[in-house]
Amino acid sequence: MQKRAFLKSLGLLSASLPLVSWDTTHKSYDPKTILPKAIKKGDTVGLISPSAATADRMQFTYAKEALEALGFQVKSGKSLKNRYGHLAGTDEERAGDLNEMFADGDVKAIVSIRGGSGAARILPMIDYKAISKNPKPLLGYSDITALHCAIQAQTGLVTFHGPMGSGSWNSFNVSQFEKVFFEREKVTYENVHTASDELVVKNNRIQTLRGGTAQGKILGGNLTVLTGISGSPYYPDFRDSILFIEDIGEDPYKMDRMMSTLKLNGTLDRIKGFIFGQCTDCEPGGGYGSLTLDQVLDDYILPLGIPAYSGAMIGHIPKQFIIPVGARVEMNADKGTISLVESVFQ
Repeated sequence: MQKRAFLKSLGLLSASLPLVSWDTTHKSYDPKTILPKAIKKGDTVGLISPSAATADRMQFTYAKEALEALGFQVKSGKSLKNRYGHLAGTDEERAGDLNEMFADGDVKAIVSIRGGSGAARILPMIDYKAISKNPKPLLGYSDITALHCAIQAQTGLVTFHGPMGSGSWNSFNVSQFEKVFFEREKVTYENVHTASDELVVKNNRIQTLRGGTAQGKILGGNLTVLTGISGSPYYPDFRDSILFIEDIGEDPYKMDRMMSTLKLNGTLDRIKGFIFGQCTDCEPGGGYGSLTLDQVLDDYILPLGIPAYSGAMIGHIPKQFIIPVGARVEMNADKGTISLVESVFQ
């Protein structure tokens, strides 16, 4: 009875409140693509933590040393080492670090030390006008998807989905970073395969869901974070885009639910191509009759009739592509490649 009364009170309360709806089609706003300024060795990069707090103090050392080894000077955000519950400081503190780094003329790029959760909380506090006036590279992935999406939706600035400051800076990631940022190549992203004594290659294999090529603006990121901001002003316009997604630690039934969200909100019906990266630790859990991830992708992607493949080196893996979110690319679903067709810097 108490539960019934509580639910009834919620219904009465909601009936008294004004209805609020978001224009998810962005018909009134068509941001032009803004390219970040190029960076070089010797520049200062800002190290921030817009999401979860870092518990291990050595992670701060690893991040600073990695960025210095890449050739940069490092400026830490004022709230980098703060903690508020599981977050790296209050929403105001974390948003303040991001805004200050974009406004600081001495800082030429911004790197997130880690992901986790919480970036979506600061989206309304970000100074998007200042970002438009001071375009610079922003690097991170996972929960940083919220920042990539919001900045794309509100400004059109190209940002970079890739390794965190405290993440893995192996030879593959370092070489790719230098090609993208220092040499400013029009990179073609293609999976690499490590040596093995297996008769057939099993690591980093792609699966072509539907062959063909497509061109468009590449958008996406972590699926959980992406669907979490659906319906808000910070959700990008996916019209004629190439969608890429990845995730970690999600059962197939949860992936099914999130793919359903992308179908119901119109995203899947608007894209020209689809790329699925890695879903780390996403095997079926307990229970009867679980769908496989392959079945989930087939159910939602094959009916679209667009070029699509899975297995790209995108996600929570040591070696990962640095994807310029918002850049124009060409994907080849038969070869499993993503190629930049234009420069991603001014």
